[in-house]
Amino acid sequence: MAHSGALVEVLKRELRTKGVTYAQVARKLGLSEASVKRMFSRRDFTLKRLDQVCQLTNADFSDLARTLNREETLISQLTPDQEKEIASSIKLFLVAVCVLNHVAPEQIIDIYDVSQAECIQLLIKLDRIGFIRLLPGNRIKLLVSRDFAWLPDGPIQRFFKQHAHGDYVRSRFDQPDEYFVAVNGMLSVSSRATIVARLKRIAREFSELHNDAVRLPPSQRLNMTMLVAIRHWELQAFTELRRKKSTTTPGTRP
Repeated sequence: MAHSGALVEVLKRELRTKGVTYAQVARKLGLSEASVKRMFSRRDFTLKRLDQVCQLTNADFSDLARTLNREETLISQLTPDQEKEIASSIKLFLVAVCVLNHVAPEQIIDIYDVSQAECIQLLIKLDRIGFIRLLPGNRIKLLVSRDFAWLPDGPIQRFFKQHAHGDYVRSRFDQPDEYFVAVNGMLSVSSRATIVARLKRIAREFSELHNDAVRLPPSQRLNMTMLVAIRHWELQAFTELRRKKSTTTPGTRP
C-alpha cells in the first residue's frame, strides 16, 4: 500500500473508534455520502480535506503520521522457523492465538487448562520468538501488525490442514453467523484477478472488525475462523475422466 493510502487506512480506523459516520464526514466536507465513500475507497484526498476529516477525530495529520510510523515497525508475517516453533507445541500455539486475540494472561488461565507458571513460560517463549514483548506485570505488547497473517502454506497453515480442516468443515453451517458455499465456474484472467482482489478485501475487513472488537471483554467476543480460498481445482474423479493428450510428435510412429 502506498504511504498516502496507509494514512487513509489509519484515518478510517480513527473514525470508527470515535464513532464518526460517513454521513458526518459528508456534512463536514459539504459532499454527498456517496462521494465520501468513493473518496475513501479510492484513497483520494487533498491535504485540506484530510485535515478537515482529522478534526472530526480530535487529531491532526501529525497524529496520523505517528500512528502509521509505529505500525510500520511491526511485522505482518513471521519467518518459517518462528511459525514452526509455535506450531511445535499445542499450548504455545493456543497462547499465541489468545494474545493475538487480545486475551490477557489471567483470562487464558481462567479459560484453559494452563497454570500461571506454565502460561508465563509460554509467554516468555513467544517473547523470545519475537511475537510479543512481555512487559512488567505480565502485560503484553504485540509485535505484529493489524494486518498480520500466517504464512501461505507455512507451518501454521499446514498444522490447520492436518489437524483442524476436517473438524472445521464437519459443521452444518446452519447458524445465523455461519456460512459455507462452494461454487464452480470458468473465469477469464481478468475475472480471476477481480475475485481474488475482492476476497483479499474481505479478509482485511475481517481483520479490521477483529481489531475494533478488542476493547470488549472475552465474554462478549466469540472465536470465529473464516476460511477464504479460491484456486484452479477439479475433482480427482473428473480429472481421471479427461482424455489423455497424445505425446507423439507429428510425423513419427507411436
